[in-house]
Amino acid sequence: MAIRTIREIGDPVLNKVSKEVKEITPRINELIDDMFETMYEANGVGLAAPQVGILKRIVVIDTTGEDPILLINPKIVEVRGEQTGNEGCLSVPGKTGIVTRPNYVKVVAQDENLQTFEIEGEELLARAFCHELEHLDGHLYVEKVEGDLMDVEPYDDDDYEE
Repeated sequence: MAIRTIREIGDPVLNKVSKEVKEITPRINELIDDMFETMYEANGVGLAAPQVGILKRIVVIDTTGEDPILLINPKIVEVRGEQTGNEGCLSVPGKTGIVTRPNYVKVVAQDENLQTFEIEGEELLARAFCHELEHLDGHLYVEKVEGDLMDVEPYDDDDYEE
């Protein structure tokens, strides 16, 4: 496994449409492992293959730090409700913005054996599904930001209380 370089806004690969995964190869397995490792190393909750320069329809998500989700060839099949909140992206470092998304999302995807399954999410997980799947079609959350992007406040160790 290896940490891959996360592509940042302005990199043309982030604006391209990803291709369907038709077979699981050793390279695809290595990519999936690397994506999880890269996401965790960057303290992210999701990562799409285009963000590491690979135009394949693969997404990894973990909103809790204990529940890794792999989505291959994912499609959103149902949405309900609405939530508005702050959103950031590993490909847009140091910035956040207010984005409105569905509060409930159902996704149909394939697992590491290309077996089809459904997964549902609400709140943060629903937001992550929408955000990461948009990467597969060449879109970044900044296209949906209401108002201006904001700078992320730097973390200060002095702010932490034990």
